[in-house]
Amino acid sequence: MTRIILVRHGQTPWNKDKIFRGSVDIPLNDQGREEARLAGEWLKNETIHAAYTSPLSRSRDTAEAIARHHGVTVEDLPGLTDLCYGEWERQPLAEVKVKYADLYRQWETAPHTVRFPGGETLDEVRDRTLAAVHQVVARHPEQVVLLSAHRAVNKVLIAALIGLDNSHFWRIGQDTTAVNRFDYVNGVWHIITINDVCHLRGMERGPYVDF
Repeated sequence: MTRIILVRHGQTPWNKDKIFRGSVDIPLNDQGREEARLAGEWLKNETIHAAYTSPLSRSRDTAEAIARHHGVTVEDLPGLTDLCYGEWERQPLAEVKVKYADLYRQWETAPHTVRFPGGETLDEVRDRTLAAVHQVVARHPEQVVLLSAHRAVNKVLIAALIGLDNSHFWRIGQDTTAVNRFDYVNGVWHIITINDVCHLRGMERGPYVDF
């Protein structure tokens, strides 16, 4: 058995202000750093043998806040980098809804059919993230591995591991620093936890926002 602990990064200013991030390297804000610290405290008594991250700093800083309790070095895994939104990146959600009205409606109702202008499709994200995870599993048999990534990446990856296609993208919740656990046993993925945010229960936070 190989266990994957998949986390989403902590909050950034652009999460809070609903600005599309994607491949733009936006750092954690104060709340995001505290969320990452709490995630590290939550996981410090678990065994983690290795840690990999999206190369973007919001993901790397989250991974390092967890990995420091386990004496492991965080390694970049490019396949985990965030979905590239192309022309939508750096733009507020409110403006995208107007400027790309038809495409945004398609994104809300049929996300698996969307190619972002100048960006990726969910199928392309799925291909690269699954390849990265299979690489990790082959490298770390019988071990526990931390993966730190992003909302869209995690949604696509979780859907793939539990046997859903990308049309189910909006049915999967991923809060900031959500913890997800999967066991790979005899070639089959087993769900252990999805979107666990128990470590954040002491923080003052608003309702879940899928952005």
